[in-house]
Amino acid sequence: MMLKHRKTGFILVMGAVLALSAPVLAQSSLVSAALANGQVGEQADGYLGFRDNPSEALRAEVDAINIKRRAAYTQLAGQRGVTVKDVGATVGCETLKSRVAVGRTYLLPDGLWRVKGAEPIALPPYCGN
Repeated sequence: MMLKHRKTGFILVMGAVLALSAPVLAQSSLVSAALANGQVGEQADGYLGFRDNPSEALRAEVDAINIKRRAAYTQLAGQRGVTVKDVGATVGCETLKSRVAVGRTYLLPDGLWRVKGAEPIALPPYCGN
């Protein structure tokens, strides 16, 4: 039943994901550098995460980005009648599918950090592969 609900949420929010992308994916040069060196990566839940222990400055900037993402996800969830978690997962799926560059790190629900190679990322089943 949960998978069906996730799939329904996924379908309902897909159209709005692109509108969300610019503001929720914006980042500073500190965060950009951390993404490039693999210290920070995209997660399947739609948020940024730390592969390694961050400096206080980096943690603060990533936290600020994640707070903005959560606010955008909350707004969209309310408009679409789905959960915030479903919106985050939908954005996470789209980000992992099309926005993680080769050489960048990412985290799937199994808890293992990986580095993107030339092949597409093996997305979680709820992404509707």
